[in-house]
Amino acid sequence: MARNNNQKVASDFNKIVVGTKIKGEITSDADLRIDGEVEGTVIVKGKIVLGESGKISGELKCKNAEIQGKINAQIRVEELLSLKETAKVEGNVFTKKIAIEPGAVLSGSIDMSANNNAQKQNPPDVKIKKDAS
Repeated sequence: MARNNNQKVASDFNKIVVGTKIKGEITSDADLRIDGEVEGTVIVKGKIVLGESGKISGELKCKNAEIQGKINAQIRVEELLSLKETAKVEGNVFTKKIAIEPGAVLSGSIDMSANNNAQKQNPPDVKIKKDAS
């Protein structure tokens, strides 16, 4: 099937594998899975999956996110942020919806207001720490 470079196919995705370390900015129109380490800014128009061995430090912006690994960043998710039981998250979170499994650890503020736009500088002073142990 022929397609031009501007068409996104449902099977299009990017993957950063275990043992890969990236410093800088990553931008993607397609979904992204990270099992390696990223230090910097990650901007994904689709879904990001941070695997159990994955690490992000810096800033994350995406439509949807499933976090299984470690993240120390400001997180902006347009729709749903899903923290799996192995997730270790530290940072300010801006999202419309959040799902947290037992065992996940979240340390930081959460803003779920309808107007949590990118210009907002001061997140609310809400501290949440969830730990199943």
